[in-house]
Amino acid sequence: MNEALLNLIAANAAFVGTHFAMSHPLRMPMVKALGGTGFQLAYSIVSIVTLAWIYFAFKAAPPADLPGSGDIGWIIGTILTLPALILFAGSLLGNPALPTPQAQEQARAEPKGVFKVTRHPMMWGFALWALSHIVIHYSLRTTITAFAMGVLALVGARLQDRKKEALMGDAWVQWESKTSYWPRWGALFTAGAFPWAVGLILFVFLSWLHGPLGAVNAGIWRWF
Repeated sequence: MNEALLNLIAANAAFVGTHFAMSHPLRMPMVKALGGTGFQLAYSIVSIVTLAWIYFAFKAAPPADLPGSGDIGWIIGTILTLPALILFAGSLLGNPALPTPQAQEQARAEPKGVFKVTRHPMMWGFALWALSHIVIHYSLRTTITAFAMGVLALVGARLQDRKKEALMGDAWVQWESKTSYWPRWGALFTAGAFPWAVGLILFVFLSWLHGPLGAVNAGIWRWF
């Protein structure tokens, strides 16, 4: 494996590792030492720096060094991307995992929308996005980065449950009892108009944007 790919692996490991560390074992010590605002600032700086490292390492790595999985891979990847974006869109509304004043109230309410699918729709959206890139089998740089983001999403979701149990107590325990970590895919069809509408818009737009930004036609634009 060449130096550029090793650098990319290190960058992804740093991004994922610092996220896990600052979100869980180091969170309380950092908050005590820096205060709430200082912690958020430090968290943001570390995240931006490590993400920038990924970006530059990704650009330096070989762009297409795998045989690819052909049209079958692109079809699977395209199919996976749509539910990923529907889950992501729906996760932006009424999500008790987000740090909002309404979190306790939202956790005690009955789940609706994409939360009938999973209590971690944003994380599963990222995981499906990652898987959609892995199955295309286009380049090692893509596979390395997508795998890291998938691990961050799914392991992070499990760790988030523990953190929220400690921070929110009974409210999060109630939320866990009414929702599922593993997606109940049949419920996606009753997720509501908003996540489907926004998810479809993002699906069309981001698939198109893949061409100008990545010089690779993706999604439905690969066949149109």
